[in-house]
Amino acid sequence: MKKATLHIQIHISITALIMFLLKTWRASAFGVYGYLNFTRNAFLEHSKKFQPEDMQIRIEGKNCIVTGANSGIGFSTAEGLASCGATVYMVCRNKERGEAALSKIQSSTGNPNVHLEICDLSSISEIKSFASRFSSKDVPVHVLLETLYRQVNNAGLMEHKRVTTSEGFELNFAVNVLGTYATTELMLPLLEKAAPDARVITVSSGGMYTASLTSDLQFSDGKFDGVEQYARNKRVQVALTEKWAEMYKHKGIGFYSMHPGWAETPGVAKSLPGFNKSFSGKLRTSEEGADTVIWLGLQPKEKLVSGGFYFDRSEAPKHLKLAATSHSHAIIDSIVDTLRSILVSHDSKI
Repeated sequence: MKKATLHIQIHISITALIMFLLKTWRASAFGVYGYLNFTRNAFLEHSKKFQPEDMQIRIEGKNCIVTGANSGIGFSTAEGLASCGATVYMVCRNKERGEAALSKIQSSTGNPNVHLEICDLSSISEIKSFASRFSSKDVPVHVLLETLYRQVNNAGLMEHKRVTTSEGFELNFAVNVLGTYATTELMLPLLEKAAPDARVITVSSGGMYTASLTSDLQFSDGKFDGVEQYARNKRVQVALTEKWAEMYKHKGIGFYSMHPGWAETPGVAKSLPGFNKSFSGKLRTSEEGADTVIWLGLQPKEKLVSGGFYFDRSEAPKHLKLAATSHSHAIIDSIVDTLRSILVSHDSKI
C-alpha cells in the first residue's frame, strides 16, 4: 500500500514539475520574442517594409462596426476607418465617453457618418438587444472589428480578481470569449449581405502565445489568475477565428485575428501598471497598435488568408517553437458547442 501511495505522489509531482517547466519556457520565450518584435522600435523597423498605398484605399459606402471604440486601439481604429470614408458604428459601454469619442472622430476626420451604439459586451442580453436594434437598420456589415472591449472585435478586458457578471459568467470570459462569439454569430446575416467583401477582424494579444486552449473556459480549476485567464481568452479568439473561417468559407466572409504589439493604451495602464511602467517609452502608440487592424479592413480579400493570424501587416505564427500549444486547438469544436449551448440556454430563459 505504501509503495502504491508513493508512486502516485511521485507521478503527481513529476506532472506538476513538467507543467511548471513548460509554463516557464512559454513565458521566457514569449518575453524574448515580444521584446524583439512587439515594442515601438520593432514597429518602426517593420514599417520600413510597409506599402503606403495600402492605407490610401477609400471605402466610402462600407459599413464598419468597431467595439470598444471610445479609447485606445478601438478609438484609433474607428478614427482610421472613418478617415478612409467608411460609415463607422462605434460600440461603447459608456454613453458619455462614447459621445465624447464620437465628437472627436467626426471633428478630426470631417466624416459625419460616424454613429454611436451603446452595449455592454459582458452581457448576452445587451448583445442580443444591440444585434436586434442594429439588424432593424437592414444594412450590410462589411467590417466587424472586435478590438479590446473588441466588430472590429476590439472589446478586451483583463480583470485580475474573479468577478461574476449578473448573468453568472466569469467577467474576462464573458467579454473576451462569450461576447466575441455572440456578437459575431448574431451579426452573420448582416455580414452575408456584404459578401463577398465581408470580414470579421478580432484583436487578440501576443499573450496568447503563453497559453494552450483549454475547456476550463471560466477558470474554475485552481487558483484564479487574471493574467493567465486573459491569455487563455485570447488563445480561444485565435482558435475561434480558424473555426469560423472553416465553418463559413462558402458565405463570402473572411475571418482574421491579429495582435497589435505592446501598445500604450488606457487598458494596459490600468490592467498591467508594472509592465506599463517598466516599458515606458518603449510601447507603441494606440495608432501604431491599430495599424494592422485598419490594414486588414482595407486590403482586398485576395491578399489575405481567412483564419490567419496577423501582426505588423503580415501573417504571423500562432504558436512559439517548443511551446506545445498547437495540439490544443483540437478541442475547439467542443468549445464552440459549449458557447452555442450557452446562447441557446440564455434564449430559453428570456
